[in-house]
Amino acid sequence: MQFPTMNIQMLTQSTSVCVLTHRFDCADRQFHSIPATWQALMDNPNDVKELIPEFFYFPEFLENQNGFNLGQLQISKEVVGDVVLPKWAQSPEDFIYKHRKALESEYVSAHLHEWIDLIFGYKQRGPAAVEALNVFYYCTYEGAVDLDALTDEKERKALEGMINNFGQTPCQLLKEPHPARLSAEEVVQKQSRSDISTLNLFQHLPELKSFFIEGISDGVPIVKAAVPRNQSRSFMSQGSPEYLVTLSVNCLIGTHGWLPYDRNISNYFTFIRDPTVTNPKTQRTVSGPFAPGLEITPKLFVVSHDAKLLFSGGHWDNSIRVASLAKGKLMAQHIRHMDIVTCLAMDFCGIHLISGSRDTTCMIWQIVQQGGSPVGLVPKPLQILYGHTNEVSCVGISTELDMAISGARDGTVIVHSIRKGQYMRTLRPPCESSLLLTVPNLAVSWEGHIVVHTSIEGKTTLKDKNALHLYSVNGKYLGSESLKEEVSDLCVTGEYIVMGSLQGFLSIRDLYSLSLSVSPLAMRLPIRCVSVTKEYSHILVGLEDGKLIIVGVGKPAEAFGYLAPNLQKPYRVETGSLVDTF
Repeated sequence: MQFPTMNIQMLTQSTSVCVLTHRFDCADRQFHSIPATWQALMDNPNDVKELIPEFFYFPEFLENQNGFNLGQLQISKEVVGDVVLPKWAQSPEDFIYKHRKALESEYVSAHLHEWIDLIFGYKQRGPAAVEALNVFYYCTYEGAVDLDALTDEKERKALEGMINNFGQTPCQLLKEPHPARLSAEEVVQKQSRSDISTLNLFQHLPELKSFFIEGISDGVPIVKAAVPRNQSRSFMSQGSPEYLVTLSVNCLIGTHGWLPYDRNISNYFTFIRDPTVTNPKTQRTVSGPFAPGLEITPKLFVVSHDAKLLFSGGHWDNSIRVASLAKGKLMAQHIRHMDIVTCLAMDFCGIHLISGSRDTTCMIWQIVQQGGSPVGLVPKPLQILYGHTNEVSCVGISTELDMAISGARDGTVIVHSIRKGQYMRTLRPPCESSLLLTVPNLAVSWEGHIVVHTSIEGKTTLKDKNALHLYSVNGKYLGSESLKEEVSDLCVTGEYIVMGSLQGFLSIRDLYSLSLSVSPLAMRLPIRCVSVTKEYSHILVGLEDGKLIIVGVGKPAEAFGYLAPNLQKPYRVETGSLVDTF
């Protein structure tokens, strides 16, 4: 998936050399048009096609990127190049996106059991298969032919050729009709009857409500708030609170109790404040001073997925420090960069950490594991990545896709591989201004989409100063969107971009179109950090005044006997109680 051009080129060269003797097949026999292929299937019942997985994730296979001479059609004389798309698809990326949406739609879910009956179930063979017009050449069925019992070599090769040509029908697994899948509405109703159920806030965007928590870092900005996704849980501790970690500009660490639901008020949450944050004798802080004049941002801190370790940058001695969250004790420091470490990021699996620095380099570090838990970093970096000409300002990493991404004050985004540290490509976001373009933030999605936030330095007005840009996993530019506010932090969750701004707006945008999915939520004060909980149930927002805003889906107001204007009135939730603060 990371090297599609190379893979496609190898495939086409292999096909032309081995199958077609140094040339491509006749243009009319090649897959060149989706509408034409669809029409052929409708007109000819003997024409059977199967959609390969690339139809649902890989737009590059629809493009003749290498410019091969694929010939021309015999009747129309049309030159075969990129695959012709349906009228409803604006681009290969749009086709793949809509095609995958259709596959994951409620209609397909409702009829999925019928497909299972045809392929693996009771309609694969016998009278039910005949009635369903689901009959294929006899050699394709399991057990229809015993090749080992054939003594005639010519007959054996002929049958093997038929099997290779027609393919093979899967094993029949079921003799009874497969039950239908629950509908989305039935699943929601089932979850609503559970006291510990959570709602996916991205499926209920018009119903979001804002709550705030005080007493964490009063008057001091919160620059990090996160619920680590892989906290170890024993069987006996199921249902007990997990950790919600906060960090303040004054380096104060908080490990609070968190449940994404409330035992008494379904769909709200339980928050138990860490008592050490208000007691000077028990307070825990990030050790060591930061570099003078350095802005403390969320990019300087990474919390391990099990909520036990804190990795930090920005220190005066150019180090990356590893501290225990439970005790606030420094466990290790690694000095490999030649200048201040400006940003850190961890991959989804907790295998690798990437750091960026003022020395214009990035380093990939392997996280040491003991018993499945992270305990620190390997002293020597796995890779040192070069290419920028100015301070690295943001980084992202995906071990699954073998991608390490860095953005810098030189206005470029560079992609390297993790395993070999190989340079892949440089992305240059478009900008019409002659002023310096910088890349303050970036994020990478699970599928490899790269979201880049750019800002024009020296521009005094917000108009056209900030913009979002979207690139595919293979570096193809997909679009841009101008912003009216200055982004302080962003993250990508599923098919959405969550952003906070210094103007106090929390925005949720569609990943593919970059457009707003819902009107921005006004937080009244500058936002310093944003994150989404692992269940997609809440968004955590750290504010300039030290308050923690928690955005989630609330029950209808009538259930509480008062009118609560949606997204307008903040509430405080502490240990299961909902308190009106006005």
